Amino acid sequence: MKTLEQYREEFKQKKLITMPLSGAIVWFLLGVLSFYLPSEQMVLPLYIGTGSIFYLALFLSKFTGEKLLAKSTDMNPFDKLFLYTVAMSLCGFSIAIPFGLENYSSLPLSIGIISGLMWLPITWIIGHNVGVLHTLLRTILIVIAWFMWPEIRFTTIPFIIVFVYGISITQLYLRHKKVHQLLTIQVAKT
Repeated sequence: MKTLEQYREEFKQKKLITMPLSGAIVWFLLGVLSFYLPSEQMVLPLYIGTGSIFYLALFLSKFTGEKLLAKSTDMNPFDKLFLYTVAMSLCGFSIAIPFGLENYSSLPLSIGIISGLMWLPITWIIGHNVGVLHTLLRTILIVIAWFMWPEIRFTTIPFIIVFVYGISITQLYLRHKKVHQLLTIQVAKT
């Protein structure tokens, strides 16, 4: 039986790039789609797109080598925590949907911020600031864009999210590279 700290160290060795890559692809496609559809018609694609990020990640994981789903007996407790954060974000739609029914242009703001909250626990789990930076930068830039460009919220906000994903994916890649360099050094010493 492993200790919680051993499970945490094991989780830290993961790339953690598949979900952000999936999110970046979906938000990019939503931004591009906004050039062709009026804002009123972007509501359903926004719901479908953001709701499909996890499923796209399952597909992408075949190419990245990450295991997003494992048998419950093979799951690390931090894998379960990550899945709980995904569920937490989906529960946030219960705020976004009623608010969106009142004002459809609120959806890029509410869904963009709520779905980014799942990044916060990642900072603690992996001991890296990527989650805090992602969540804060994403939230601040979305709020600024929502007020500055009300006519093009369905365009600016998705591209802001893609920009923030780009920063986070780079951080995660560099972190993973560093973790494996340290692991190689430790193995060589033993």
